[in-house]
Amino acid sequence: MKLNQLAGDQVATAWLSEPHWYLWDGGFLLLGQSEGIVPAHAHHAIQIVMALDGEPAICTEVDDWQSARGFIVLPDVRHSYDGRGAISAMLFVDPESFEGIWLRTSITQPLTFVSDARLANCAGEIRKLHKRPVQSVEIGPLIRHCVHALCTGAPPLRQPDPRITKSLKRINESKQLRVTLEEIAATVYLSPSRFAHLFSQQLGLPFRHYVLWRKLARAILAIGRGESMTDAAQAADFADAPHLSRTFNRMFGIKPSALMRGEFFEIQSPFHARQ
Repeated sequence: MKLNQLAGDQVATAWLSEPHWYLWDGGFLLLGQSEGIVPAHAHHAIQIVMALDGEPAICTEVDDWQSARGFIVLPDVRHSYDGRGAISAMLFVDPESFEGIWLRTSITQPLTFVSDARLANCAGEIRKLHKRPVQSVEIGPLIRHCVHALCTGAPPLRQPDPRITKSLKRINESKQLRVTLEEIAATVYLSPSRFAHLFSQQLGLPFRHYVLWRKLARAILAIGRGESMTDAAQAADFADAPHLSRTFNRMFGIKPSALMRGEFFEIQSPFHARQ
């Protein structure tokens, strides 16, 4: 049964134990046990799932449901997820980070299954973190180690277009992400149309969609800090809380009130910005 055959058969997802979140501006590591199907959705992060116990399942628009202990979903791939009662680590990697670029060059398919041998490189440490959740400077190196263990070959040598690197830095440093295509294009001395084409070519999605993704990532961080949906929406420049909730639901397949539960730790981004 593929993704477009799920209508009417979806099961509400539920946490079976209190999840733990390690959040930063642009991604997170989520540890928890869930069951039920998360409806079809797509987001701009690279999604890594590593099961510590059991086997969750996933399907895409071209792949039937398959269960596995580990898999990687490339950015903007529409998919559905079934926790199946597994205890899992779910890691969202910024695809524009150095580690994200390296991981993308290691993967050729929208959905890639990871062998048990490769998972073993980091599953033990993730399991320890699950049993004793703490806020620690060691979490960042652990996350990087897990991503590096899934990469193949040497780190990428090709440098991204410096104009896009500069524009991403400008977007991500914006206090409330109130930026326009015309404004960013001017900072890199390109016409809006030329910049829009270059941006989509380099990142694989339009400028407006990227900014919306960054706004959602910023709002998730605010929610993890204990802010209300209204305050989180304001902090990330959404029109209002319902706008934030609709965007969250579209990109994660579930309402924020259902997903974002448990204990939250804020950490520094474990990934290096691309230079």
